[in-house]
Amino acid sequence: MRLWSVHPRYLDRQALTACWREALLAQAVLSGRTRGYRRHPQLERFRAQPDPLHAVGAYLAGLAVEADERGYRFDRSRILSLPAEPPALTVETGQLDYEWGHLMRKLEARSPETARRWAAVRRPETHPLFSAVEGPVAGWERPGEGKPSMAGGHFH
Repeated sequence: MRLWSVHPRYLDRQALTACWREALLAQAVLSGRTRGYRRHPQLERFRAQPDPLHAVGAYLAGLAVEADERGYRFDRSRILSLPAEPPALTVETGQLDYEWGHLMRKLEARSPETARRWAAVRRPETHPLFSAVEGPVAGWERPGEGKPSMAGGHFH
């Protein structure tokens, strides 16, 4: 499960549609509608909110706006809880940088044209639900083999 903190505009078609599906799965987990993925670390930041379903609903809404701009139709009726005022979540700059490196590696392999489009971006904008604050990679992130590593502030 990858619930990107970067703005959905940077995601290629595959990543945007996968993120929508995974955010719907996150919503199902948070609403108690499925037993799988209950301990997935990416859910921690939503669970930490006063109303986790509002938070994930606002996240889904941000993805749907990007889908609309591309001419895709994401079914907003699947969003269970959409707050009138979205919560204000933060993402640490270390996490944002980590995700950016991870995404760029995926784009270079799968969608080179999209990777070239965003190659000059050093720090991406956040998903509309988030604002960036200084800090490290999130404690819930589980870096593993094949994912970007950071050395000297740059991804390799």
